[in-house]
Amino acid sequence: MEDKANKVIIFDTTLRDGEQAPGCSMTIDEKIHVARRLQRLGVDAIEAGFPAASQGDFDSVKEVASSVDNLIVAGLARCVPEDIEKAAEAIQPAPKGRIHVFLATSEIHRRHKLKKARDEIIKMAVKGVKEAGKFCPDVEFSPEDASRTEPDFLSEVVEAVIDAGAKTVNIPDTVGYAIPWQFGEIIGMLMENVKNINEAVISVHCHNDLGLAVANSLEAIRNGARQVECTINGIGERAGNCALEELVMTLRTRRDVFNAYTSINTRQIVHASKIVSNVTGMMVQRNKAIVGENAFAHEAGIHQDGVIKERSTYEIMSPEDVGAEKSRLVLGKHSGRHAFHDRLKELGIELSENQFEHVFEDFKSLADKKKQIFDEDIEAIVREVLEAGETAHVVVELLNFHISSGTGTVPTATVELNIKGEKNTDAATGDGPIDAVYRAIDRITEMECTLADYTIRAVTGGKDAMGEVTVQVETKGRSERGRATSTDIVEASTRAYIMAVNRILRKEQNNSVP
Repeated sequence: MEDKANKVIIFDTTLRDGEQAPGCSMTIDEKIHVARRLQRLGVDAIEAGFPAASQGDFDSVKEVASSVDNLIVAGLARCVPEDIEKAAEAIQPAPKGRIHVFLATSEIHRRHKLKKARDEIIKMAVKGVKEAGKFCPDVEFSPEDASRTEPDFLSEVVEAVIDAGAKTVNIPDTVGYAIPWQFGEIIGMLMENVKNINEAVISVHCHNDLGLAVANSLEAIRNGARQVECTINGIGERAGNCALEELVMTLRTRRDVFNAYTSINTRQIVHASKIVSNVTGMMVQRNKAIVGENAFAHEAGIHQDGVIKERSTYEIMSPEDVGAEKSRLVLGKHSGRHAFHDRLKELGIELSENQFEHVFEDFKSLADKKKQIFDEDIEAIVREVLEAGETAHVVVELLNFHISSGTGTVPTATVELNIKGEKNTDAATGDGPIDAVYRAIDRITEMECTLADYTIRAVTGGKDAMGEVTVQVETKGRSERGRATSTDIVEASTRAYIMAVNRILRKEQNNSVP
């Protein structure tokens, strides 16, 4: 029987801090998709967003709160009434809601950002917690930049907010400055010096600027922290956050050291990693711990021989432990709706009837081009359909394109677009076929766009693999991401660019509405 005192609460902030990573913004449908996967993974709490940041963030938090159950849905808020009211309204549909208020406490933030004295900070923190408590009994408080806050003042703040009603107090290493032994000492100091510390759960939120987010979080657990704020694949601001999969599997694999456990269904880890990677466009490096393609790969002859004889010689966990089974269900053009629906269910993918029809149609189209359809192909199709849902009423639609390219030939592209019901055709030359297509699109739309980033990857192996293209397009101070997949790389590149252009145009239209 597990000792509840040693349970580590997993507070997933992929939808909030994770989405703040450049290029990782998600549509509402994508956020719901990820939230449902997180529920299947077994996280205890989801931080769904920052409702006061924008109407889109507010809507997405409210939709996520309506789409999951049996876990906590939190909304982030500054210690100001307007933010707190927005967060309370957004999480209202959740069976278990939480308002997470924060306020900077370090000397550098007090002096340069807030221009407040210590006593003013304490008053603001207490007021924020009490205000949140009027709307929700579950209130969490974070002293931003806690790891650079003077220990005596940090203790004073923590004690004050617990007295004010905070059920969880999160200690953030906001800029990834802490060293493991030092961060552990901060948690140990609070556990020893704050007289009411046992009335709240102590949480940590570590950033990875020095590559120490997981190590700092583990040291915090060793010193008494019982909640960790983390993200799938470690995505987030700057260098990211504590990676959920690394933290969870370390606690599981080294239970002898930490004597702590989580409620995570570890066999869902790889699926969750792939979904977040596909939705955000943030590729997982091959040698990434736990979820990288090479995490359970062995090439050296000595390693191969050892694993064949006894897997534990070179593997401290099995692929099955994290859901990295090698077996695949092969689907093809003769597969019917029932088989396809069952495979989606096995992958933990839930779609509306309309979304399913779109995904199935794209699957059949791909099956005509490929001999075998793999899980990664299906996940890529689902991701694209969900993303396309945001641009259901597109401004620019691709009708046709033609390219001419080869050795000794100037690459030329002719593109036909539907813009608000009118067909428009133009041609352009470029350094290559993709550059030519992009120039032709810019000519038709009369937009001066800059391609800030272009990434291409094979979704699966094989010569007939689908290629996934992700682009970041900038114009007039706006920057938007577009992504598309196809067995034809030029087509994927074209559709990804048009998706980004549509997002820019839609935001311009929304901002122009009085």
